[in-house]
Amino acid sequence: MISFFERLVDPYVAYDEDDNPPQRLWPFLAAYARPFHRVFVWAALLAIVVAAIEVGLIYYMGRVVDLLSGDPAQVWAQYGTELILAALFILILRPLIQAADVLILNNAILPNFGTLIRWRAHKHVLRQSVGWFENDFAGRIANRIMQTPPAAGEAIFQVFDAIAFSLAYFVGAAVLLAGADPRLMLPLLIWLALYAWLVAWTVKRVGPASQAASDARSLVTGRVVDAYTNIHSVKMFAHHDRELDYAKEAIEKTRDTFQKEMRIYTIMDVALVTLNGLLIVAVVGWGIWLWVQGAASVGIVAAATALTLRLNAMTGWIMWALTTFFRQLGVVAEGMETIAQPITLVDAPGAKPLQLTRGEIELRELSHHYGRGAGGLDRVSLTIRPGEKIGLVGRSGAGKSTLVKLLLRFYDMEQGQILIDGQDITQVTQDSLRRQIGMVQQDSALLHRSVRDNILYGRPDATEAEMIAAAKQAEAHDFILDLADPEGRTGYDAQVGERGVKLSGGQRQRVTLARVILKDAPILVLDEATSALDSEVEAAIQSTLYSMMEGKTVIAIAHRLSTIAAMDRIIVLDQGRVVEEGSHEALLARGGVYASFWNRQSGGFLNPEAAE
Repeated sequence: MISFFERLVDPYVAYDEDDNPPQRLWPFLAAYARPFHRVFVWAALLAIVVAAIEVGLIYYMGRVVDLLSGDPAQVWAQYGTELILAALFILILRPLIQAADVLILNNAILPNFGTLIRWRAHKHVLRQSVGWFENDFAGRIANRIMQTPPAAGEAIFQVFDAIAFSLAYFVGAAVLLAGADPRLMLPLLIWLALYAWLVAWTVKRVGPASQAASDARSLVTGRVVDAYTNIHSVKMFAHHDRELDYAKEAIEKTRDTFQKEMRIYTIMDVALVTLNGLLIVAVVGWGIWLWVQGAASVGIVAAATALTLRLNAMTGWIMWALTTFFRQLGVVAEGMETIAQPITLVDAPGAKPLQLTRGEIELRELSHHYGRGAGGLDRVSLTIRPGEKIGLVGRSGAGKSTLVKLLLRFYDMEQGQILIDGQDITQVTQDSLRRQIGMVQQDSALLHRSVRDNILYGRPDATEAEMIAAAKQAEAHDFILDLADPEGRTGYDAQVGERGVKLSGGQRQRVTLARVILKDAPILVLDEATSALDSEVEAAIQSTLYSMMEGKTVIAIAHRLSTIAAMDRIIVLDQGRVVEEGSHEALLARGGVYASFWNRQSGGFLNPEAAE
């Protein structure tokens, strides 16, 4: 039976992705809650029924007290069947209704609602551009993805477990007291007004305080993860204490915001105890006074007493549930700062897959300054013929990496066009564009998975033989066979650690090369592809790189000029513009910027700060 309720909602159900999700809290939650509408209706109905049963039991216990004031034999003879039916209801029907209520909340809503939000939030964030990720802590993004779903689930849980139940309970209590004597309802209504004021006072302060505390926690996570991710730099520069101070600043902010949040709860608790005391004295005292006057039976007084004691016990729970509800909404609101950000780099309406036939790349008046008005590229026009191999050279900041990022459409260019085989890359799908481009970066970070998973990332449907062939071509097969991780996995099954930290720089680079070899894309981008390799391995890899280039359009960035001297053409960038282009020999003969780089390089490396 439990599995039936667990399957009532599929958290992975298909949905229309929204590039501009709602920016306000309630529409945001409503968008995620659409698959749960039917379940939510049942949850609300069951909460009302459960509350009505609870109030009804208190009323019936008062009736039992009145019945017991008569002759025992006559009571049993006259009311025995009624009492047996009441007992059967309490033993059988009431648990079934409670079970349905609990199953809806605990098994249908809570696991699936959080899962749905986490899945869709992760899916949305993965669609963000590279630039979006570069502007935030990976730890903070992950923290918001992880803490928002349980917060939203807890908020929904409180709506049905506490809020709907308590509203129904208060209405039932008022009806019960009014049925006994309308005057008994007066102290309840006065108390209810004061209680509502206390709730409003608390809620008004809890939401912002909770959001501030949640934001502070995310900041701590971001800073701590940043230190762990860059632990080599922390150790190498002996900045243990500096990182502690950096984290302590955020931790202290978390403590301060949490203290402010807890002050609200302390004031609430003291005020609530006082209010509940007034409720008990007023309702029970008035009930006794009515009994003295002969206007109320002992059963009515007993029911009123039981009801107020039950309310006394419930109010703390209800208040905590309400504050938890709004506190969790504060967490959701903080998470929305990441999850609800619009996708700004999207496929054009009606975008079609890139149809690559020859591999020609054309840049037309291409400009991109990252919104700063300077740096990046400035009106670059360039045509790379099909199968042509060009080298990109320039000082740091000359625009080499910007050109590659725009080609991959990691950013949308501010001005100009990039055409591949005559197709504007902004008018084709991003996935189809990137599938046609293989790239080996200087920073050869790997996924925290097995070597096999990392190589197959280039082409997941490749066979084992094709994967091993790619590894051999990248001079990686032999060292991979010698790998072993702490869990005892070896060879291609060994885990490489976060960003591949368990491998040397050269080993990471060779696994990255194997991945790109396996992808076998018609356009190849090499960004310092051999920078992490020693001379012996580089010499072995060079032939691999040249075989990789066969039949492909190639863009190679290198500070080691000797690695690109054999390219068909060399493009020299300076301050975002093409200042020279030609073969290695032609540029040397010209005696310009490239010749000055060649003359000033040390050990085959370009000094990126070298003056002309």
